[in-house]
Amino acid sequence: MATVLEFLVSSSGQMSLPAQVRHRWNLDNGGPVDVLDLGFGVLTVPRGEGRSLLGDLLSRDEHAAFVESLADDPDLATT
Repeated sequence: MATVLEFLVSSSGQMSLPAQVRHRWNLDNGGPVDVLDLGFGVLTVPRGEGRSLLGDLLSRDEHAAFVESLADDPDLATT
C-alpha cells in the first residue's frame, strides 16, 4: 500500500487526494484530514490520526541518540 506519488500543487496551494485514498478513508464526498508539517515535508493522514502519530515520532536528537546507542552492536556493523 505504501507508494510514492507525484502531485501537482495549484498556484493557490491546492492539491487533490488520489481517488483510491479518498475511497479507503471514506472521503468520497469530501471531508477533513489531518496534515502534519514536519519541516522537511508534509504528511496527510486520516482525521484524528495526526496527534497520535505525532506523539509516536522521535525528535532529531532522540533519533541521533538511538542510532549512537547501536554503534557497538556487531550485528549492525557495516563493511
